[in-house]
Amino acid sequence: MADIFTSIDISSAVQQALAPVFLLTAIGGMLNVMVHRLSRVVDRARHLESQIAGYPAERRRLAMGDLAVLAKRMSAANWAIALCTLAALLVCIVVALLFLEQLLGGRLQQVIAWLFVAATLLLTGGLSLFLWEVQLALRSVRVRAAEMLEERR
Repeated sequence: MADIFTSIDISSAVQQALAPVFLLTAIGGMLNVMVHRLSRVVDRARHLESQIAGYPAERRRLAMGDLAVLAKRMSAANWAIALCTLAALLVCIVVALLFLEQLLGGRLQQVIAWLFVAATLLLTGGLSLFLWEVQLALRSVRVRAAEMLEERR
């Protein structure tokens, strides 16, 4: 009785799966950074919300503006994480299909290609949202610094 996988089939599948596995590792690292940033934004929003009642009117107005920016940042980070997680899921499916393709004799090439393209597009969307979140953070710091300079004059 012949084995379903020959040693050549297995090594070929492993070689083909190597690049997507490295991509999966990179996505995992990016997700780690994104989740960390999201947790910092959530912590900052919770801190502001807990303190805002005791602020004078002008400071409360500024804090409300900060909370609005933090809400945008949380949304962007959440969507970035969701898109990158979906990309990682598709990469996992691609890896599994690369092995199944060896079993089925090469009938899944188009499906694998489309799933990989979809994963790349999702990853691009996630990274774009992450970039937008970082830009929101930088803009809010610059705006706050400009407001503080105006108050001193």
